[in-house]
Amino acid sequence: MWLKPEEVLLKNALKLWLMERSNDYFVLQRRRGYGEEGGGGLTGLLVGTLDSVLDSTAKVAPFRILHQTPDSQVYLSIACGANREEITKHWDWLEQNIMKTLSVFDSNEDITNFVQGKIRGLIAEEGKHSFAKEDDPEKFREALLKFEKSFGLPEQEKLVTYYSCSYWKGRVPCQGWLYLSTNFLSFYSFLLGSEIKLIISWDAVSKLEKTSNVILTESIHVCSQGEDYYFSMFLHTNQTYLLMEQLANYAVRRLFDKETFDNDPILDDPLQITKRGLENRAHSEQFIAFFRLPKEETLKEVHECFLWVPFSHFNTHGKMCISENYICFASQDGSLCSVIIPLREVLAADKTDDSSQSVIISIKGKTAFRFSEVKDSEQLIAKLRLKCGTASSQCDISTEVAITSDSTGPSDNFEVQSLTCQKECSKAVNTEALMTVFHPQNLETLNSKMLKEKMKEQSWNILFSECGRGVTMFRTRKTRHLVVRGIPETLRGELWMLFSGAVNDMATNPGYYAEVVEKSLGTCNLATEEIERDLRRSLPEHPAFQSDTGISALRRVLTAYAYRNPKIGYCQAMNILTSVLLLYAKEEEAFWLLVAVCERMLPDYFNRRIIGALVDQAVFEELIRDHLPQLTEHMTDMTFFSSVSLSWFLTLFISVLPIESAVNVVDCFFYDGIKAILQLGLAILDYNLDKLLTCKDDAEAVTALNRFFDNVTNKDSPLPSSVRQGSNESDEKSSHIKVDITDLIRESNEKYGNIRYEDIYSMRCQNRLYVIQTLEETTKQNVLRVVSQDVKLKLHELDELYVIFKKELFLSCYWCLSCPVLKHHDPSLPYLEQYQIDCQQFRMLYHLLSPWAHSANKDSLALWTFRLLDENSDCLINFKEFSSAIDIMYNGSFTEKLKLLFKLHIPPVSKATNEKESNSGKNSPEKGKGKIDIQAYLSQWQDELLKKEENIKDLPRMNQSQFIQFSKTLYNLFHEDPEEEALYQAIAIVTSLLLRMEEVGRKLHSPTSSAKAVPGIVCASGGPNERKTESHLEKNSSSLREEPQWSFAFEQILASLLNEPAVVRFFEKPIDLKVKLENAKTSQLRSRTKM
Repeated sequence: MWLKPEEVLLKNALKLWLMERSNDYFVLQRRRGYGEEGGGGLTGLLVGTLDSVLDSTAKVAPFRILHQTPDSQVYLSIACGANREEITKHWDWLEQNIMKTLSVFDSNEDITNFVQGKIRGLIAEEGKHSFAKEDDPEKFREALLKFEKSFGLPEQEKLVTYYSCSYWKGRVPCQGWLYLSTNFLSFYSFLLGSEIKLIISWDAVSKLEKTSNVILTESIHVCSQGEDYYFSMFLHTNQTYLLMEQLANYAVRRLFDKETFDNDPILDDPLQITKRGLENRAHSEQFIAFFRLPKEETLKEVHECFLWVPFSHFNTHGKMCISENYICFASQDGSLCSVIIPLREVLAADKTDDSSQSVIISIKGKTAFRFSEVKDSEQLIAKLRLKCGTASSQCDISTEVAITSDSTGPSDNFEVQSLTCQKECSKAVNTEALMTVFHPQNLETLNSKMLKEKMKEQSWNILFSECGRGVTMFRTRKTRHLVVRGIPETLRGELWMLFSGAVNDMATNPGYYAEVVEKSLGTCNLATEEIERDLRRSLPEHPAFQSDTGISALRRVLTAYAYRNPKIGYCQAMNILTSVLLLYAKEEEAFWLLVAVCERMLPDYFNRRIIGALVDQAVFEELIRDHLPQLTEHMTDMTFFSSVSLSWFLTLFISVLPIESAVNVVDCFFYDGIKAILQLGLAILDYNLDKLLTCKDDAEAVTALNRFFDNVTNKDSPLPSSVRQGSNESDEKSSHIKVDITDLIRESNEKYGNIRYEDIYSMRCQNRLYVIQTLEETTKQNVLRVVSQDVKLKLHELDELYVIFKKELFLSCYWCLSCPVLKHHDPSLPYLEQYQIDCQQFRMLYHLLSPWAHSANKDSLALWTFRLLDENSDCLINFKEFSSAIDIMYNGSFTEKLKLLFKLHIPPVSKATNEKESNSGKNSPEKGKGKIDIQAYLSQWQDELLKKEENIKDLPRMNQSQFIQFSKTLYNLFHEDPEEEALYQAIAIVTSLLLRMEEVGRKLHSPTSSAKAVPGIVCASGGPNERKTESHLEKNSSSLREEPQWSFAFEQILASLLNEPAVVRFFEKPIDLKVKLENAKTSQLRSRTKM
């Protein structure tokens, strides 16, 4: 490898380097200890250790070339090599291309400049595409060389970054280098002759966390397949941890969670992943989540600056974050003040005349924001003007509405768009929230609750006059305080839209909802059937959903969303949430609120595996351990909290609290996100702590919590008594203490408000790995339970076999950009069908695991075995089918093994006709309109039972060409066996006997036949004549085809071979599967690398 020319002190290096070749201008050296017998003794060991600790390139490149000039003491390193062949190639190139030219120069300085320029040119050309994105291309180039030489992974494995650190082997720290690549975490260390090499695949990581203890002040803990690894002494622990977290989540999503991965085009190409790209991605995700922006946004710039807060008359210090379509600001503590300015609202970006480096952004509605102390303010203004020019052309629709928003309120913005939508849509879309239709406020009958509601409205109006109203309003501590008190009924829909970010989705997609409603009308699938079934179960006690108006609106919103996002479609709990949204928001707004909840605020909640909800439950358990340790000590099993809190997360407490209290929780959720739900959950457990500590079992604890929820009230709710769910308590319940929801939410903020969103984001990433690996472990256990009933393999052998099976599938995906195998993993399928391998992957596994893999025709045997196992001809087999073949090879009786070999040589002729008959029902019990055909399942089950009772008499006869191939296979299997001679002789005898029997049988049935005698073609003299025998078989097979066909039944072959003890011993001798599995695990990655 050519190196960037750097000076070296040859005098000091002579102790470590030995000269191999030299001329007037170049020196070729070898590192001491390399290539010497015994590794160069103690000197070699010390040199190797020094290279490893100091990260010397010499560790993996023990040869180097130096440039020198006759009169100079300065030497420049210009090339290094991992082996003699590589360095010789560089040396020859220098002699052929450079040496002849150097003689024309007059001075040594010119010679050195020429050599340096030439080498730099070679490096630039070599790394033009590969390392351009790296911070230090030269150092990264050297690290890549070490990575490739140390671990021998395929060239396609993309190194992302590397760090110096210590790996703790027990209590001993081993200094070395940690390499992070797209699919693996790798570590290399060499100390005093002891080499440590770790390769951990990201998809096997179940735990990744920062830890600290007495010995290690700060370390990174990695748990993979039950093994713990600790790495410490990083220069930047947080940066390293963030990248490891990103890479682990990338791998897990790519291999296990295709639903979310498919929606993420950034991750499609593993070769494009870089350290900088991953860091930017992590910051973008946090930015989008904090400001509730559309997922398509990416963080482009961050500027530290001051924002003038007019109503407080001071400058607040914070960060201005800019994406493609938004300018956002958050003060340093995050909660003091934040602003979101969509570029569609911006009219102009200007600078001030003074020297304060200020940027003034003017928006519609005669408002301006002043950012001061902005670095490179002029460049920023130029960029913003450019962006606003493109943004304004897209958003002319809302201009007129936004300017007049002071008088009519921002809620009218949506009404204009909704009216446009209605014209396009044949079905009437509700333009009013259901609450205004079914519970209009009567100003004539003002009671105390209505007066409180009016006072709340007045408080918000005062806030609007100070902080602005609409998408660009200032969000301050006062805003949070008012949200905690409960949003007034009349403002709820508008503020939910604002705080959730749904207002931006709706503004940038005018007419979208009407279009989707139109397209989804009349569709009939599994989602629509489930929606119809659940429509009348959604808040059935509320009059809005006892009428066709509410039911129709709910149907339209749910069906439209199922059409928009078919991967989610419809999940239970969506109906409950949507019905509450429809009470307070217009129909189109409710749709966009649902989009915000399902796709941004509660990611992966509403899919088949509810991974998002399980992740947040794991986060909740972690918070309980931190904040309520006494409860953790009392509870023997933390899964209690998971089971009891699932409905809290899925329905935002709507399913457990009375509706008048639940809406206050939804207020806080739209303002604070999942943080509000976690805080409230902790507050509820804390409130009931004494009761829960006295509970003897889970049932008692559930009862205590349910009783608590029944007594949560909202004393300020203006809802009529006919709607309030918590107002009809019996006298018996009145003895229990009532808890006001406002007090409960306020307490949750006071006690647990210090939980930061950044910490929740990090905990979500950590627990996502754990949750997905737990789900994978459940899948594995279910598969093993099913398969173990049909095979003789021990459970631990099946377990190891499953790991190897799945690993082979993943290895096929690591370096393939558009791998079709990834499409085969569908978590919604039955456990056995989730992972299936194709023919190429089966061939690799056959070579690693089959006791017959030493056979000369092993590739043919692998192909035939796959063909036999692939009963439905979809070119895929599952683990049950795979393990059944391995089980016969290792644990089958003589008859079972022989039957397997017999069937391998008979092509499955009848398969096509059987499929035509079965396609109508048997193979697709779940096809059609999503209905499950019980009769088809019963028929399939019956067929499987009959299959198990397969009789050897049912096997088809083997024709002459198949029998010749069968004989060849047996010869190949017996090769290099201790009893090889006896086995060859036995096969020759059996073959001869069978052919004679067949000839006699044919003569008896057709005495006039003039067929020639066949037996003479088989040599019965044993092993040395094996090739002669095979050539006779091949020579005569063509002439035999011209004669009447002869064939053999399996019973004939079995009976003949049973008379040969050597053959019986060969097939019945035990084979150690444990050793084979261990070898397969160690060589699986290596075999893929060779390919």
